[in-house]
Amino acid sequence: VVAINITRWSDLMNHNDYMQIALDELHAGVKSGLNPVGSIIVRHKDGEIIGRGKNLVPIHNDPTAHAEVIAIRQACDHIGMSKLADCTLYTTLEPCPMCCWAILTAGIEHLVLGARLTVIKKVNYGDYTVENLVAMTNADITITTGIREEECTGLRSAWELA
Repeated sequence: VVAINITRWSDLMNHNDYMQIALDELHAGVKSGLNPVGSIIVRHKDGEIIGRGKNLVPIHNDPTAHAEVIAIRQACDHIGMSKLADCTLYTTLEPCPMCCWAILTAGIEHLVLGARLTVIKKVNYGDYTVENLVAMTNADITITTGIREEECTGLRSAWELA
């Protein structure tokens, strides 16, 4: 008889640990003069980070090259599929409507976010929140908020004041 030890992805690291890796992406972007947002995608079955992103809009002259979209592109390339079921996306800033739609289209099961757009108030999206967009679409996604929120908000606010 062979004993198999199955470790769930959530046992490998916790939300704070994964958000730190997203913050590392944010810091790498800021060092390059980029907008301070970092995102990662974690596969549940093994805890592997299969996508990383920072805002590359000015580098690629591509208005869709937000951190979340870059992470989604990289993750899809990594697994060779356009659907990212059984994955969690961690992002330091609440995704804009475009990025949220990409997250939903990719079938990501869990979204974990740091700073909220309503707190940052840099861009006026009216009453937009990821929860509102998800409710409009009846998408099946779990949203976790408040993970290292003060740190994520402070870094974003400091960058905007600089």
